[in-house]
Amino acid sequence: MHNNPSRLSLAIRLAALAAITAPASVFAGGFALNEQSASAMGVANAGAAANPENATTVLFNPAGMSQLSGTNLSFGAAVLDIDAEAKAESISTTRNNPAVPVQPSSNGGDIADPAVLPNLYVTKELSEHVDIGFGIHAPYGLAADYDNEFAGRFFADKTELTAIAFTPAIAVNNGQGLSMGLGLNVIYAEGRLTRYQDLSDQAGAAALVLDEPYADVEGDDVGMTVRFGFLYELSDKTQFGLSAQTGTELELKGDLEVSNVPVPPTFAQTTTLTEKVRVPLAIPESVSFGARHRFNDDITLLAGATYAKWSRFEELDIVSREVGGEVAGAPFTGAVITHITEQWENTWQFNFGAIWQATPAWAFKAGYAFDESPVNESNVTARIPSEDRHWLTLGTQWKDAGSGWAVDVAVGTLIFSDDAEVDDREYSHEDPTGAPVSAANYQATYDLSAWSASVQVSKAF
Repeated sequence: MHNNPSRLSLAIRLAALAAITAPASVFAGGFALNEQSASAMGVANAGAAANPENATTVLFNPAGMSQLSGTNLSFGAAVLDIDAEAKAESISTTRNNPAVPVQPSSNGGDIADPAVLPNLYVTKELSEHVDIGFGIHAPYGLAADYDNEFAGRFFADKTELTAIAFTPAIAVNNGQGLSMGLGLNVIYAEGRLTRYQDLSDQAGAAALVLDEPYADVEGDDVGMTVRFGFLYELSDKTQFGLSAQTGTELELKGDLEVSNVPVPPTFAQTTTLTEKVRVPLAIPESVSFGARHRFNDDITLLAGATYAKWSRFEELDIVSREVGGEVAGAPFTGAVITHITEQWENTWQFNFGAIWQATPAWAFKAGYAFDESPVNESNVTARIPSEDRHWLTLGTQWKDAGSGWAVDVAVGTLIFSDDAEVDDREYSHEDPTGAPVSAANYQATYDLSAWSASVQVSKAF
């Protein structure tokens, strides 16, 4: 150990903080999840703002509750499995000290496990002109976990975001084809970001035999967004819907823990450092337009578009919640410990679908959506590689008009426009658009693919 102990200790602490601020992006659509309803998923969510088939309209457009009679219940779950793996031959890594190799150095394996997304919605007609509803669903989320020997482990290890929303809603109509709705999304979110720490710039080749420090931050928060909806019935065959949601900023409050930190002056022992922190997370505004046209008694055509203001996600900061904490020693509460510029971009999603009512009981569905990724191409990171995608879906619905029961099943596949090109580097919060602050770099090309499936049971009382 040729450098002085205080310098090494400070370097470990500051680098560990930078470790956990890598962007938590998702494959497309930011960290928003499309799989909220099997009945809508069958047509790739096409025209969801204008097609209130069942109680799931609480989420897509609360104004649609005005077209449901009596009491309606829908519940189900979706499975989403994304395969993302770095091509071994494409990997290039450089440590803070370029003379020290990254050992071990694997491609990290398939980083995403299957996720289950449950949902439940209910609506009730209070009067001829007023309906109310409630929903529980998972609007946002992501999960990625690399093998411990991943070549880019100094940039990313685990990335997790779990969110659940509770949505009370109300709708009113004028009895002449125009409805308006309002819903509140009360969101509980928890997140986790981890990464290993590179000591090569301070310990040199000795870093190869030291236990690598591990930075881990976890936090949670509760926030709220508001959804407004309008539905207009142009004729008995055609109607249009518009749904808009406000944005918000969550403050994921929790603790930063750095384990296996070498203790100076001998560095023969290690310790664990902690500090209370918060991580702001922007939730974007969005607006969706939908159209539904019944071509005849058997065929219904659907189309829609959604615009999301992901540009509000400009940076990812870790902010201290205490003075002089063990890790950062922040001079005051609220001091920004680390900063990463994101500069995400606003996105469009376009959806098209069709429903064939083959018999009074059976309907068959198909849909296509193009979904833009908000991640700036200059900032694609190992946290979760991102690219634009094409979403192809098929669905079927069985409905018994006499009993009011209905069952929807849908499957979908995601085709990504291209391989994701990752180029991870470290930047200073003091000069977020300047040159990297170290030689550290991880580059790789990722193969991406995904499939999803959903089932939903509905009952009209």
